[in-house]
Amino acid sequence: MKKAIKILGVLMLLITAFSFSSCSRDDDPVNNDFFAGTYKGKISYNDGSSTNISTDNGSVFVTKIASGTKYNFAFSNSIPDLNGIEFEQKGDHSLVMIGSSGTSYIRIDNNELKILFIKDGKTWTANCTR
Repeated sequence: MKKAIKILGVLMLLITAFSFSSCSRDDDPVNNDFFAGTYKGKISYNDGSSTNISTDNGSVFVTKIASGTKYNFAFSNSIPDLNGIEFEQKGDHSLVMIGSSGTSYIRIDNNELKILFIKDGKTWTANCTR
């Protein structure tokens, strides 16, 4: 019985790993119930005091969470993540952050990620492609 449970556990782990690795560059964050993709390019973060991080070779791992309209953004280079950002569809293949303004804006599609997000004196930026 223990052996059967171990085998079942390994199979579930393999299926989960395959699910994460099966997202291709052609996946569209708008039309998928589940989306995970890595965007690479210029990213930066400034906390308004002592931390100022900027790189031309950074990455942002984007995932669509269970709600269907919220996304998480995991940055490389020790930049804090942005989580639970809500989006609405604009056009056929683009998502724009709900509440976008001149000082806070996130736009994502299957090829590009653009971020200018300011909150509590902290600023995140990204100009990335995949």
